[in-house]
Amino acid sequence: MACGGTTMANPAEQPAMSRLQKIYASVPVSLQNLGITLYGLGWRRRRFGGVFQDTLAGFKNREAWTDAQFHDYQTIELRKLLVHAFSNSPFYQKQLLTAGFRQDDLQKFELQNLSKLPLLSKTQLRTLGDTELLARKREHKGRFFSSSGSTGTPTRVLFSHPMHQRWTAAVEARVRHWAGLSGDAPRGTIGGRRVVPEGAGRPPFYRFNLVERQVYFSAYHISAANAPNYLRGMTRHRIDYMTGYAMSNYFLARFFEQAGLSAPILKAVLTSSEKLSPEMRATFQRVYGCRTYDAWSGVEACGLVSECEHGRLHISPDVGILEFLNPETGAPAAPGALAEVVCTGLLNYDQPLIRYRIGDLMRLSTATCPCGRCMPVVEELVGRMEDTIIGPDGRQMVRFHNIFTELPQIIAAQVVQENYDLFQVRVESETPLDAQTEQLIQSRMQSQLGQVQVQVVTVKSIPRGANGKFKAVVSHLPEKP
Repeated sequence: MACGGTTMANPAEQPAMSRLQKIYASVPVSLQNLGITLYGLGWRRRRFGGVFQDTLAGFKNREAWTDAQFHDYQTIELRKLLVHAFSNSPFYQKQLLTAGFRQDDLQKFELQNLSKLPLLSKTQLRTLGDTELLARKREHKGRFFSSSGSTGTPTRVLFSHPMHQRWTAAVEARVRHWAGLSGDAPRGTIGGRRVVPEGAGRPPFYRFNLVERQVYFSAYHISAANAPNYLRGMTRHRIDYMTGYAMSNYFLARFFEQAGLSAPILKAVLTSSEKLSPEMRATFQRVYGCRTYDAWSGVEACGLVSECEHGRLHISPDVGILEFLNPETGAPAAPGALAEVVCTGLLNYDQPLIRYRIGDLMRLSTATCPCGRCMPVVEELVGRMEDTIIGPDGRQMVRFHNIFTELPQIIAAQVVQENYDLFQVRVESETPLDAQTEQLIQSRMQSQLGQVQVQVVTVKSIPRGANGKFKAVVSHLPEKP
């Protein structure tokens, strides 16, 4: 029920979490808001306490650095990370020794030799992320967070309190500050949290976290009929900006516009998770009277790309080292060419991610920016533009969080809409799905879309595109006007 990120509790915590969710669903909205606020109090301390302020100052100061200073910084930080990984992680010690590196070599490692290190796959992170990949010597109060799992089994990433504060400081400096905002500003969020209990079809379709002045809107009830209630939540709590899923925010703004509803003037819209299109930017400008700031990262927190005040996307070299590789050959990609992004995170020593194939595509630019920052410019966040699912009652969504959570046998999955009340879930699985698992997938789908028909089909392989990827969501319907 908490706001601020998708989490996956440790297996032993699952029954307790389930009980909390049942209690949450059974109490009035006022008590749900209180529960979210109490959680938000601890969540805020976790992210904005400890080393946050000092780390934030460091990120701000480095924005004036030269290319040479960033190069030297990355070299020093990479050496520290590699030595730590070699000494503390069984996985990396084996990998580095096999690649011909000893600890003495790592202490004088140069950036240009990064390509000599082995790549880390998502499969390796999924299977070894909470065992051999972890460092034996770790920071305090570690907690696993998970990806959405929209295309298969989620990845789990360990965040200590200091790591979480370092990451929050990076986002504060390079995302919110560049948009003229701060973490203290009241905001609206559309994300994966199921703050409106399953099956609830009545307003309000949002909950309020008083501590952070955050209105958390449901991503699962956005429709023309429900738009006035979403607007009521915005105006009642006087939000300064909207953040969260790009497509969900776009659907909501478009419903406001189509209905002739007068939305509040905002300071900015900060989008994530899906590719931001020019039409989305234009819609936010018309509806909210403000600019949109795009960004790219991920729960792995091993890289950050964000948009500055001049509208250019910059890599943060002090968050992670990003390599741009040809998707077919693995060789360095030329600027402007479609490239697979490989990340080496510089913030997380407990679960090092070195040359991690995060699975996203970008185009690097050689352009400089009028902002004057010596931080590489990204020409395009290519990402993946998902199809849109339209429910029988008109609600629209592109994300299907938690459908495949805790189903480790599922390698990948795809949701296909055949008509307004018929869906097919195509699953690649290591082992055949039993009737109980199929029923669980069906019930999770219905909890988001209502009483629709769901067919679960096991396939040998989901068809991939030329880039080796597939759409997690496919619709065979024309979009409703």
